[in-house]
Amino acid sequence: MPLPPEEPQIHERAQGPRATPAAGRTAPTPRPVPGPRPVPGPRSAATPRPGRPGPGPARPAAPPAQRSHSSAGQPKAPAGDTPAGKAAATPSSRPQIQLIPASADGALDAAEEAVDLLLDSGRAPGDVLVFTTGEQHPWATHELSFGEASYWAQHDAREDVFFADGAAVSRARPRPVVVVAVNGEEAAAQVLPPALERATALLVVCGDPQRINAVLGAGV
Repeated sequence: MPLPPEEPQIHERAQGPRATPAAGRTAPTPRPVPGPRPVPGPRSAATPRPGRPGPGPARPAAPPAQRSHSSAGQPKAPAGDTPAGKAAATPSSRPQIQLIPASADGALDAAEEAVDLLLDSGRAPGDVLVFTTGEQHPWATHELSFGEASYWAQHDAREDVFFADGAAVSRARPRPVVVVAVNGEEAAAQVLPPALERATALLVVCGDPQRINAVLGAGV
């Protein structure tokens, strides 16, 4: 009796067809799927100045680029020739003086606004020095809590706006722009003259106009 033909053996294979590259061609390497591009954030006008006390103010990794001037000794006035502040013409040997009228209670806020305008106009933060004749700026109080050595080291580094008590004006080094907040009128006579000496380009004074004119005698 003839034997039935042997059935072919069936080997198990993975489901689905196996792609076999054609002769002479190599299988293409899968390309990664590109992810979404990061959306650029808004450009900051300048390195942020020291703010209110908190965990500690953010300090720039490197000093910002210095502002270029079209001619030497011609600083950018923070408020311009507006009712909020009137620039006074001064001899070329002296810095320009600008007065921003403010009460003793509002002098510190006016000084902060003047600093913001200076930075927005392109002035480097390390160019600006701020004195108070009364209560210290909160940033100065916060930084002094870590010790005077680290506090004054930031002044010497000139990487940011520096706030100081007017009583320490003799210790401060000159900077292109000095801003004085006359938030304590009793000390104005002792702070304004040396502050003027430390301003190489511009002195901005926020306070009572009559008091400031009486001390500086500049007719601002």
